[in-house]
Amino acid sequence: MTLFARLPARTLLALAGILMASPAFAEGGPGGGGFELIFIIVMMVVFYFFLIRPQTKRAKEHRELVGGLAKGDEVVTSGGILGKINKVTEDYVVIEIANNLEVKVQKHAVQATLPKGTIKSV
Repeated sequence: MTLFARLPARTLLALAGILMASPAFAEGGPGGGGFELIFIIVMMVVFYFFLIRPQTKRAKEHRELVGGLAKGDEVVTSGGILGKINKVTEDYVVIEIANNLEVKVQKHAVQATLPKGTIKSV
């Protein structure tokens, strides 16, 4: 799959607009337009490797984390709550944050899992 096939249609239209607005295209002169095209392609490659690819990698890791949650896991939520999972449903988890004090949060609010025994050491 090529880079252009992954880009949304709006991005491709924006790139076409940039190409047509370039001075070489407006002059209509022969040659001269190759540098702008190469520059835009290089910028797209840079954006892919520094912005798009790392973001999709983090999203994939978070999906795997959320999919692997189980009872007994010690987790940290995005709000900073530390707790132990008591119940897992399709969309929610019940986290025990103190003795007889449970909180129900969405699975996607879980930011990270912790090694066993971390809560006791805190």
